[in-house]
Amino acid sequence: MMASKSRASDQPGEAAPQSGDNSGVREYASSIAVAVLLALLIRSTVVQAFYIPSGSMEDTLFVGDYLLANKFVYGAPIEVPLMEEPLVRLPALREPQPGDIVIFRSKTERGRDLIKRCVAVGGQTVLVRDKVLYVDGEAFEDPPLSKHTDRMVYPRANTSRDNFGPYRVPEDHFFMMGDNRDNSNDSRFFGPIHIDLIKGKAMITYWSSDLVGGPLHDGPQLLVDLGNFVWNLPTLPFRTRYGRLGDVIH
Repeated sequence: MMASKSRASDQPGEAAPQSGDNSGVREYASSIAVAVLLALLIRSTVVQAFYIPSGSMEDTLFVGDYLLANKFVYGAPIEVPLMEEPLVRLPALREPQPGDIVIFRSKTERGRDLIKRCVAVGGQTVLVRDKVLYVDGEAFEDPPLSKHTDRMVYPRANTSRDNFGPYRVPEDHFFMMGDNRDNSNDSRFFGPIHIDLIKGKAMITYWSSDLVGGPLHDGPQLLVDLGNFVWNLPTLPFRTRYGRLGDVIH
């Protein structure tokens, strides 16, 4: 009986369970790889999440807003990690138009994205006189939630914030301004944005929360951020701006 059992263990069919286990692991790993590749493809070509770190677009967008941007409409730049310039740019459905809220790469800070409102395109002339914006000689209608927070009007000799131009926007460039006009570092200071720097059009706010600090300040930034996030997680439901969730961005 023992010899018979020993011979049975040598039969080819005994290896089937191990092969099945390996096959299951391969299928699981393959599914994960496909999901990651699809996520990267969608992020690179269709939609990408962004976070608002400053108040330059108040009261249209607030610090702590998380939004999705449509990258497809302007022709998505195919970006590769660790590479400064995108590999290629997909064909665009249209270019940014005055009134669009646009995400673009900073001209002055590598790796940083900015969000502003396009107020003029190539060939148009921009003029700011005593805080009033004119495009091609006509007053540009202020967005509904835009604002001025400083009553002072400074001359052009002091700053280009309140008095600027006239300036003709070059072709393939776009003039950007923040809705919080007195507190925005925008094209009045760093110039127009070339089409190659454009990343996407702001689409919808999917999350919004008041930001608070945390007890951690020293150490590796990743660990500090993670520790403070965990510290603040219990209060997140009370800090969430529920009324802003799902808002379409105009």
